[in-house]
Amino acid sequence: MFGNIRYDIKAIKERDPAARSGLEVFLLYSGFHAVLYYRVANFFYRHKLKFIARWISQTGRFFTGVEIHPGATIGKGLMIDHGMGVVIGETAIIGDNCTIYQGVTLGGTGKDTGKRHPTIGNNVMIGSGAKVLGPFTVGDNAKIAAGAVVLDTVPEGATAVGVPARMILQGKKKTDAPCKNDLDQIHIPDPVSQELCKMYMRIEALEKQLAEKNKNENNSTTESDNK
Repeated sequence: MFGNIRYDIKAIKERDPAARSGLEVFLLYSGFHAVLYYRVANFFYRHKLKFIARWISQTGRFFTGVEIHPGATIGKGLMIDHGMGVVIGETAIIGDNCTIYQGVTLGGTGKDTGKRHPTIGNNVMIGSGAKVLGPFTVGDNAKIAAGAVVLDTVPEGATAVGVPARMILQGKKKTDAPCKNDLDQIHIPDPVSQELCKMYMRIEALEKQLAEKNKNENNSTTESDNK
């Protein structure tokens, strides 16, 4: 647990340009405090002291505005930036070196039993206000755009955009280090504009084929008239 806490502080320092020191992160970052409350609560939860675990969890929610169920499984290096309004459900699983922005929900749909919440891979970024709902997997190195509502599996290295989210497949990134330069929530591909672009290119190709066909027919007619 203490090793994970040290790693969490280091990861936040590396990814947050506003973080000036480990002491500042430890004392002033509510997202870090929320994860700290979770790690203590999770210790009691795993040792079957669930009432104490929930009490610690709710205390953390009161002070940080972040609700993490003590039964969730969270890897090392999680950065919850700003954090207010983040909800992480009981059966959610989060891998290493992930980044979650404010207003994110890792929740259930209300119709599942047992595993009800998503499994998030390593090095995943989840943008502000995104909702990831259901017991599916978000692959390693994936991105979920701000405001997206994700209801199905996100492949490794893909970007999920929209309501409901559409998947944009991109090159897979192989890295075990916390992502420093991939926190962009602005320049996210638009799946609708991409489809429109494909249609435009297809129409342009068909127009060229039609023009070529008309040209050949006109040449044939001209030759016939000359004869």
